[in-house]
Amino acid sequence: MSRPRVLTWNVHCTYLFYLTHADAEFYLPVQSGRDGYDGRLPGYAWGGNVHEVPAGDVKNLAFDIILFQSSKNYLEDQRILSPAQRRLPKVFLEHDPPRENPTDTRHMVDDPDVLIVHVTDFNRLMWDCGRSPVRVIDHGVKIPQGVRYTGEIPKGIVVINNLKTRGRRLGLDVFEYIRRHVPLDLVGMGAEELGGLGEVPHAELPAFMARYRFFCNPIRHTSLGLAVCEAMMVGLPIVGLATTEMATAVQNGKTGYVETSVDKLIAHMQRLLNDPSLARRLGGNAQCYASRSFSLARFARDWTDTFREVMT
Repeated sequence: MSRPRVLTWNVHCTYLFYLTHADAEFYLPVQSGRDGYDGRLPGYAWGGNVHEVPAGDVKNLAFDIILFQSSKNYLEDQRILSPAQRRLPKVFLEHDPPRENPTDTRHMVDDPDVLIVHVTDFNRLMWDCGRSPVRVIDHGVKIPQGVRYTGEIPKGIVVINNLKTRGRRLGLDVFEYIRRHVPLDLVGMGAEELGGLGEVPHAELPAFMARYRFFCNPIRHTSLGLAVCEAMMVGLPIVGLATTEMATAVQNGKTGYVETSVDKLIAHMQRLLNDPSLARRLGGNAQCYASRSFSLARFARDWTDTFREVMT
């Protein structure tokens, strides 16, 4: 079978980079100033199977699958497709749990002909997907060869883009409360607005994180962050809220600590700061877990199999 030709949008750049390790040809519509039409953004080692296409030319090309990654893709961006392309097999990649109501939100797709792929079991549990078939493909990540945890910086590292504007859902108040008691460095887009260090290129982030004592995740309600998976793969112990998939991804007292009490989390962080050997032991366990759970080869294989299945 020839490699599937997949049209998708650049909605979540880091996820897209990992997704393109699947055995498929990916086509990204590009149009200046249009959200989701950024194509092959710099800072990633894109493969030769990732192609940019002017948005106006999309309707003239041949594809096998349309992969939606946001409500905007599904509701608005189909306008760039031809009538024949709109009849192609479709997949909706759901990156997040529902926001409006955590238990009773009906997914917009609700179509027996559109497969919804969730990135965590928690997402699948919380969404009401109606008639749509569903499956879960767990994250897959990879770090540069030779990057290993050292933990010599006696601080926690937080990796969140635009935390100031994303507020309580991403844990802005939790972050600000914790850093009054524990030293934390924030990196990501817009981090300077909160006294953080700014954005670190994706390829450099694993080595950057490796020097910190632990990874802190103050997020209340999103999917399992790729930065969490990457930090575990490096060998950092993880400390965060016991919500969403974090409650199962981190084993309390073994790979890190998860609690619904922020004060208890602070006590755990202080213990890690005072006991580097404990941090190293938990981080080693986290690395073993991540190697088993977040294999990029397994992730790419799962997506390859999914693309081939929806084409049959």
